Amino acid sequence: MDSTVGIILAISLIIIMFGMGLSLTLTDFKQVFKFPKAIIIGLCCQIIILPLIGYSIATALQLSPTTAIGVMLLSACPGGPTSNMLTFLAKGDLALSVSLTAVASILTIFTIPLIVQFAVEEFSSASQAISVDAPTMLKQLLVIVLIPVSIGMWVKHKFGTFASRMEKPVKIISAIIFILVIVGITLSLRDVIVSYLKEAGLPAILLNICTMTIGFLLAVLFKLNRKQAISISIETGIQNGTLAITLATIALNNAEFSIVPAIYGLLMYISATIIILTRKSLGVTN
Repeated sequence: MDSTVGIILAISLIIIMFGMGLSLTLTDFKQVFKFPKAIIIGLCCQIIILPLIGYSIATALQLSPTTAIGVMLLSACPGGPTSNMLTFLAKGDLALSVSLTAVASILTIFTIPLIVQFAVEEFSSASQAISVDAPTMLKQLLVIVLIPVSIGMWVKHKFGTFASRMEKPVKIISAIIFILVIVGITLSLRDVIVSYLKEAGLPAILLNICTMTIGFLLAVLFKLNRKQAISISIETGIQNGTLAITLATIALNNAEFSIVPAIYGLLMYISATIIILTRKSLGVTN
């Protein structure tokens, strides 16, 4: 893919992650100690169970190398700012959601290169030579995730009023950027998009439904309250698609790996809307 597009994607993600930083404080990380069971269950769902579900879907459906790697790349990514917004609308535990997003975003900087490396070795064919430079990917993640989030948190700490005013505009800009990214991916792959939709649509739907369902059921199994269960369900099922697309384009230099994240990015809103509309039947009334 054109390097200019890769640069635009990276800048777009930096803006999104900066916006996420504007909504975070050190207190959000301290929530780990306040709600250890909920945080641990949420992180296990996000970092361990999610990639396992992705791998199971890729192998069970015998997906092509391109689609399988796209599924694994997406499943390796953390939740994004969107998960916090959807948790708020669904009346979930917002503090838990924000804490999970913050902690998972840091941890996955180190787990994403490992999972992607495994996926490439597991699914790429001999004729499809793909190399993963894990140290370089780690550096890229630090630049496009950790640094902008840290700067956003610093701005919130030093200039709280300004950060509060900027939160909403940045979230709107982030949503617009995400839509433009998906439109751009669709246009760049318009010659093969239909064929990829046929193969990538089903695994994207399965990944979304399975992860959200298992996240909710595990939370209930471990006797968390319904608000916490909703938060974990959404955090497990709502992935940072923009990060997956950016890594596919920049780190792996293959826009075709971004097909699954792009499709998933649209489908995840449908399942999240269902949770929002049915929250009363899930035991959440306010």
